[in-house]
Amino acid sequence: MNWNFPDPWNMAVITTWKILRSEDWIAHVFHDEDDGGWQFHGAEESRVEDAAIVALGEMFDQDNSIGELTDLPEGWEAWRESPFQPWRRAKTDWR
Repeated sequence: MNWNFPDPWNMAVITTWKILRSEDWIAHVFHDEDDGGWQFHGAEESRVEDAAIVALGEMFDQDNSIGELTDLPEGWEAWRESPFQPWRRAKTDWR
């Protein structure tokens, strides 16, 4: 899959160490409305101490299925039930 994100490869994003170590898979993605940042969360519950900051391109290299989310608008989220399921999308409701 080719790089089609409008953001640069080296944009800093938030994820977890378990995802980076391939101990968990990307289950939930947020495209933040306030700053356009990206968050990649796993299927397992995580704590603040589990957070890691890496380049967006590293996340793409880890799981290029996130390339299907290049058009996810800011303020939206995407999730899937397993790594083999399609992404579902919705506007994030922070209320």
